Amino acid sequence: MPSSYYEAMAKMKNEDTLCVKNYNAGASLAEAYTDFEYLNKNTEVVSKSSENLTGSSVLAARINSEVIGNAQLVWQSLIPNADITGRHAVLSRNEENLTGVFSVEKFIQLSSNNTLGVSGLEWLPCS
Repeated sequence: MPSSYYEAMAKMKNEDTLCVKNYNAGASLAEAYTDFEYLNKNTEVVSKSSENLTGSSVLAARINSEVIGNAQLVWQSLIPNADITGRHAVLSRNEENLTGVFSVEKFIQLSSNNTLGVSGLEWLPCS
């Protein structure tokens, strides 16, 4: 192979990104890994929406990963119904930026109805 091929391959960046939104729950989640030398990832996402506003809508994720590199985990909850200006008020937001050699084990559940109960490590009601 020509040397330009190896130079181009050396400059290539590794990236693995997942973004999920549940509009009825007012919830979103993003998981991104960049510039990694090693990534062993297992992510399970469940998104359920209710037809009416009285039912439960939920966005849940179970994240297990081993990483040598960078990771960014972000999730937020909004009020699903817009106010008179057309904006959705942010109830909560969390962002984690990690660099190095590490493992991540998280369960995140964002719900529009807080009667679901606490079934995980991190639970934020959306309304």
